[in-house]
Amino acid sequence: MQETDLKPANKEAVERAIEIAIRVGLIAAMILLCVWVMRPFLVPILWGIIIAVAAWPGYSLLLGLLKGRRLLTSSLFTLLALILLILPVLMLSGTVVEGVSSIHDAVHQGELNVPPAPDLSAIPVVGPEVETFWSTASENLEEALESIRPQLQMIGTRLLSFAANAGAGILHLLIAIVIAAILLAKSEGADRVASALAQRLAGDQGRRFAVLAESVVRSVSRGILGIALIQALLGGLGMLVAGVPAAGLWAILIMILATIQIGAFPVLLVAAGYLFYTGDLTTAILFAIWSAIVASLDNVLKPLLLGRGVPVPMAVIFIGAIGGLLNAGIIGLFIGPVILALGYELFLAWLHAPRVATAVDEQRPVAESSSQS
Repeated sequence: MQETDLKPANKEAVERAIEIAIRVGLIAAMILLCVWVMRPFLVPILWGIIIAVAAWPGYSLLLGLLKGRRLLTSSLFTLLALILLILPVLMLSGTVVEGVSSIHDAVHQGELNVPPAPDLSAIPVVGPEVETFWSTASENLEEALESIRPQLQMIGTRLLSFAANAGAGILHLLIAIVIAAILLAKSEGADRVASALAQRLAGDQGRRFAVLAESVVRSVSRGILGIALIQALLGGLGMLVAGVPAAGLWAILIMILATIQIGAFPVLLVAAGYLFYTGDLTTAILFAIWSAIVASLDNVLKPLLLGRGVPVPMAVIFIGAIGGLLNAGIIGLFIGPVILALGYELFLAWLHAPRVATAVDEQRPVAESSSQS
């Protein structure tokens, strides 16, 4: 009798479970379809959010100077961002294309002369082959290049692929700047949506986590991109004064290497070597001293700027930045610290939760004994 009475309840539970599974499946399918549609724009959207968060202090200052005119402020922000971010990329691309074209023309017109090969036979394994190729190139460059045509074709294919990726990167950057300008112009609405989403995901702690992520992004932009920009400006200024050719391009390379945490030292070392080889000795020595100061700025400024204003140890931010960079490229430089900082806060919350429970359990017997007495 009891078994018969349970059957309708079991049937209802099964139907309810199937209904829930169907609903969850439909929601998951909808989410996957939305991600599939937005997939080409996910990276620009992420970059737009990062740029908007990092640029908010400067944007709010400019907004105050323009007396709250958001449209004008957003237009000026977009223009400045295009100048600061896109112009260096276009300059570098134009210089590379011009250099490759000039080398191509010089080879075909016979104006590119290769000096005679030195004695390289003492170098093990590769010495004789390099010397033979070098000698052929000094006598007939086209014949030497013809002998390595497959390798040159492979290099050319990779360069074309790199150029295509660079073009896509510039397009993504343009879209990201537009998205950042829209987010900044609609900052109040964007802040409400972000707060509501964070609270929905993490409850009462959601707002604190959202503020933490925001402060981490700004900390990384100050402590990594800010230092890279300072080193690029000072290094480029030193090379310009010392007379190093293409100082602007070298400065861009310094910024790239400093951003990916290689540092400005390799570029400054090459420039100093060039000056010692071709320039005045006094100028070269002064530039070497200047280069040492610029290269060491990273060690001085990073502890001051990275992690400042963030309730998370600087080591957590730095490890997150390096790990994110190695795993996801430049965008990981920002995503990595945010993930690690949130994980660090969640770990601390989990670590302290058992202590509270233990304290309650320890107080319970005392309370029970006092009530019994």
